[in-house]
Amino acid sequence: MHIIAIGDIGVTDQMMHIGDEAMFEALVDEMRARGATAITGLSAAPRESAVRYGIDALPRIGFAPARAAGAERFAAVVRAIDAGGGLSADDPFWAVRDAVASATGVVIAGGGNMASTWPLHIFERAALARIAAAAGVPLVVTGQTLGPELTPPDRVVLGEALRSARVVGLREEASGRLAAELGVPGDRALVTLDDASFLGWDDPSGDSAGGAGAAGYTLVSLSTHLGGRDRRAIVRGLAHLLDRHADETGQSTRFHAHWGSLRSGESRGDAILHNEVRAQMRTPSDVVPTGDPRAAARLARGASLLVSSRYHPVVFAAPAGVPVLALSADDYTRVKLDGALGRWGQHGVRDLDEIADAGTGAAGAGMDAAADALRGIHSSSAQTRAAAARLRPGARAAAADWWERVAEALAP
Repeated sequence: MHIIAIGDIGVTDQMMHIGDEAMFEALVDEMRARGATAITGLSAAPRESAVRYGIDALPRIGFAPARAAGAERFAAVVRAIDAGGGLSADDPFWAVRDAVASATGVVIAGGGNMASTWPLHIFERAALARIAAAAGVPLVVTGQTLGPELTPPDRVVLGEALRSARVVGLREEASGRLAAELGVPGDRALVTLDDASFLGWDDPSGDSAGGAGAAGYTLVSLSTHLGGRDRRAIVRGLAHLLDRHADETGQSTRFHAHWGSLRSGESRGDAILHNEVRAQMRTPSDVVPTGDPRAAARLARGASLLVSSRYHPVVFAAPAGVPVLALSADDYTRVKLDGALGRWGQHGVRDLDEIADAGTGAAGAGMDAAADALRGIHSSSAQTRAAAARLRPGARAAAADWWERVAEALAP
């Protein structure tokens, strides 16, 4: 089994996006466990990815972020697939085409980028699907969030790509409904957990029981995407909320950037917002370096409580029964966070507007709502952990079945 796989991977300028790398890492683990003898990844940083995963790697076909330029490039790639020419000899398309032709299967690895917010990712994946179809190589799509924003032209392009797959994994019921609208047959579209839900779970060093008791730490992972809200108000509200929680529980507060620099002590990505919140807090806090996906999973599963506007800290924490306050910035983040938590019987998704209100210092409904939500989530920790423990055996069996189906679809 020789797989060509694309994920939103590749550490450039020492900036790591833990969630994107985690899904690809999970795919590599699961396919190797099921007989994959060679994996070639399509990456933004091929050399880095090759070393990180012990695979071969190639540059992606490459699409510009601007929609018009991306659509023009996509049309040129389609012409090259159909007619075998029209692109320069050194265009990365040719290496991808040749790699697919010699592979036994193609995988579009898990992610949340099949939305009109990022047309370049739709074009990249649709082009790869077209190459696979032209070569007669089976295609599998794993662990996706679709939309929720999809323009009519993007629906056409994405729908064709998904319908060409032998099986499509979708992370939420909402994505499953959207796949049906796009014409993906029901027997090929499955609602699954995120690909990285159990990454490293059985590692010898992986403490997957979750933090317990009144002591321990509250883990905080924040995205700089605030949906256009007043940044100062969000920072003030988060500091206020975390201080109150630390006062009431005695738990320490730890910040962990899922989009951050691997250079020691460097503040970029999520760490910038983290530092702004920490500067406003009166209770102590510390910072855990960004690190790698497996370390991030252990950290999230070991927390006593998670406060996150990032998706993958929630994906890691919820199966371990860690109670979560998840903060949504828009419809896209709410769909993902609701999906990740709902599968584990948690419903702690709140709007960031409540956090902004929490920092006003006035006795308002928003301040009360945010504080009460966090207090309630923490007070129900025992029930949350018990619910996860009940659900986990079935979820792990379903995840194993899913990966078996992926392997069967890709087997030569």
